[in-house]
Amino acid sequence: MAGVLEVEEAPEGGGGGIRSVLTMGSLVSPSGNEVHFPELDGKLIGLYFAANWYPKCEAFTPVLAAAYQHLKERGAGFEVVLVSCDEDRPSFERFHRTMPWPAVPFGDLQCKKRLSERFQVEGIPRLVVLSPGGEVVHPDAADLVHRYGERAFPFTAARVAELEADDQRKYASQTLEKLFSIDGKEYVNGGNEQVPISRLVGKTVGLYFSAHHCAPCVKFTAKLAAIYSSLKGKAEEFEVVYVPMDKEEDGYQRSCRDMPWLALPYDGAPSRALARYFDVREIPTLVVVGPDGKTVTRDGRNLVNLYFDMAFPFTDAQIRLLQEAEDEAAKGYPHSLRHRGHRHELSIVSEKSGGGPYICCECEEQGLGWAYQCIACGYEIHLRCGRNAAEGGSAGTG
Repeated sequence: MAGVLEVEEAPEGGGGGIRSVLTMGSLVSPSGNEVHFPELDGKLIGLYFAANWYPKCEAFTPVLAAAYQHLKERGAGFEVVLVSCDEDRPSFERFHRTMPWPAVPFGDLQCKKRLSERFQVEGIPRLVVLSPGGEVVHPDAADLVHRYGERAFPFTAARVAELEADDQRKYASQTLEKLFSIDGKEYVNGGNEQVPISRLVGKTVGLYFSAHHCAPCVKFTAKLAAIYSSLKGKAEEFEVVYVPMDKEEDGYQRSCRDMPWLALPYDGAPSRALARYFDVREIPTLVVVGPDGKTVTRDGRNLVNLYFDMAFPFTDAQIRLLQEAEDEAAKGYPHSLRHRGHRHELSIVSEKSGGGPYICCECEEQGLGWAYQCIACGYEIHLRCGRNAAEGGSAGTG
């Protein structure tokens, strides 16, 4: 068995600082070396609820590990303890080996259950930060670590307020040059040449966070490429810059071959910095920056899926025009229809009558507002998909 951390039993609800929370008999060390309990005394403790089988935990763990290592190097007084939600020991051990901190032993089901109930853990990843005395400093600092890394320490309300105020100052003074100066470079790659950032100033620029290994990215890249070509054909001042999230350079090279636009060089640091700056949690993500260098939207992917090249230049005013046009066009659609992909009749709904954000069951793309919906089953499709694929071409009047 791996090395263990011996912990004294503490009475329920009876003080004792962190010992009153971690009342198990031992903690398992991934390195196999013995770790003494006093090493946790006097430190902030992050209880990390996670599981090997959940992709969001897999993605967040290296982010937390990087922040943890930086804080260790600074001597900041922070420790993490894994509380695993894995269902079998091999998965737990495999996952734990990717981490530099101790864990509640896999077999200590009583302790894991007690901690989950005490902190009302319903979703993962979850990072509960406790003071040296065992009080909750932050009920879930995972978002903070994702956005700010080690800068989030010590996770207090005052520190969060400082970081958010700093963000507001940065966003207010944001320019394209400042965005790309994060990594100290003043150019992006354009085929066989280096394109100065100055050539992008004054244009609408899409920052495209993607990776070759990601199937949804491959699908969206093809759609974005068609829209990019259409806008170029109309001589619109639009450019896209690939921000690589690839884990290997070979994937980056493959991605670049599929993309007709510019790209950041393959170097994890600037891509991570931009992803953190824009709080990118999943890929593909398309962040649109306007001609003035300010962020227009972080929701470019959904806008492209909804409105294609008509979304350009992605401003609130343009989206309002499109929504108004969609409201008017909806008046010409039948109130109900039979769709070949569903057994029940579908009824037309608007955002006000139940057509909120959805994924179209016909084309599997984002939908918002108007839809054909099965009230009984939740089956929902775009109006255009309903018109194009009505069962036998028949439609009712409702």
